[in-house]
Amino acid sequence: MTRMGYETLKRELSRLKTEERPQNVREIEEALAHGDLSENAEYHAAKEKQSHIAGRIASIDDKIARAQIIETPNGPVDRVQFGVTLVLSDSETEETVTYRIVGEDEADPKAGMISVTAPVAQALMSKGVGDEVTVKAPKGVREFEILEIRFD
Repeated sequence: MTRMGYETLKRELSRLKTEERPQNVREIEEALAHGDLSENAEYHAAKEKQSHIAGRIASIDDKIARAQIIETPNGPVDRVQFGVTLVLSDSETEETVTYRIVGEDEADPKAGMISVTAPVAQALMSKGVGDEVTVKAPKGVREFEILEIRFD
C-alpha cells in the first residue's frame, strides 16, 4: 500500500477508537436507561453499531499489521509502476481519464484510485508515455493511450 493509504487507515482507526466507540458507549447507556430492552429499538441499533465498529477496528488493525508500505521514488518516471498517477486517452471516446495505481485496500475507482490488481492497472504496468494498451475490462475491451505518468 502507499504511504498515503497507510496514514488514512491509521487516521480512521484513531477516529473509531477515540470518537466513534466512546459515542456508541454513551448511546448504549442512554438506551439502557429507557428500560425494557425487548422493545427498545435504540438499544438494538446501538448494539448493532457497536458490532460494526468493533469489526471495522479489527479489520483495520489487521490491515495495518500486515501492511507493506511501498515508497514511491522522487523525480521523473518513465514507466507505469505502483503508486504512479496516469493520464490516459480512451481511444474510443477520446475522453481523458486520470488514474492512480494503489493497493487493494486503497482502491476507489470513482475517485480515480485503481487497485494494482485491477485489469486496467495490470495491462498498463511497465508501459511508457505514448504506448497504446488494450484492456479487457468488465465493460468490454477498451483501448488507452498513455499521455502522462507522474508521482503525486
